[in-house]
Amino acid sequence: MIAYPGREGAHSAAACAALFPDEEPLPLPSFRAVADAVSAREVEYGVLPIESSLVGPVNETHDLLWDSPLSIVGQVVLPIRHLLLAAKELAMDDVRVVYSHPVALDQCRELLARLPNATVIAMPTTVEAAKHVAESGADREAAIASDRAAELYRLTVLEADVGDHPEALTRFVSIATWTRVDRNGISFRTAFSFVTDHRPGALHRALGPFARHGIDLLQLVSRPIPQSAWRYRFDAVLAGHPLDDEVHATLAEVRAMTRRLVVFGSYPE
Repeated sequence: MIAYPGREGAHSAAACAALFPDEEPLPLPSFRAVADAVSAREVEYGVLPIESSLVGPVNETHDLLWDSPLSIVGQVVLPIRHLLLAAKELAMDDVRVVYSHPVALDQCRELLARLPNATVIAMPTTVEAAKHVAESGADREAAIASDRAAELYRLTVLEADVGDHPEALTRFVSIATWTRVDRNGISFRTAFSFVTDHRPGALHRALGPFARHGIDLLQLVSRPIPQSAWRYRFDAVLAGHPLDDEVHATLAEVRAMTRRLVVFGSYPE
């Protein structure tokens, strides 16, 4: 069984079907619920969004990986189409509340700028936003969600393609309680996180081994460390597999000069 956040009609449901077309999906109410279900081995895999081509990392997924024993074992990249939906026909100027997931809201900044009188309210998933609007039937409320959500909840499309870019993509990952060690001659990505000392040049020194060994860093972002005020970690993705000689040597060097290094998993490109 494969867990994903939301309900049928969520973008994560489409990713789940793409990654595991022959498996039974299990919708859960939140990202945390998916991570907890996988950690408890109530399901074999979970599927979560991890990166948007418009707004970058999905912070909630990054933080869940940091705080859990989970590893990334697969990925799929899907085009994302956002629609502005309401229970009935509504003039854009009359919209007073917009519901959606924070990442979707961040991907639709231009739309929200055209709705200056609307209050934005975050929801656990885009499909939960659509469901709320459909069931409340309240005037002047709208949701940003998928065309499948519009169909499922019989919502009116106020405006289609409301994302800031017509070619928005989201990377979804499958997570499990084990780590892949197979390579099979294909290209891999490796996700990891590290914490440096608070002293001048610490990050520069930690990045040095990647340059010396010719390892391509595909992503590098900083995130606050939970329960540790003003302390930060660096989440990164490199091109390669930890069993590759150069990658193995690089990670060993970085581990020796950082306070902590955690590998979040390796998965095919």
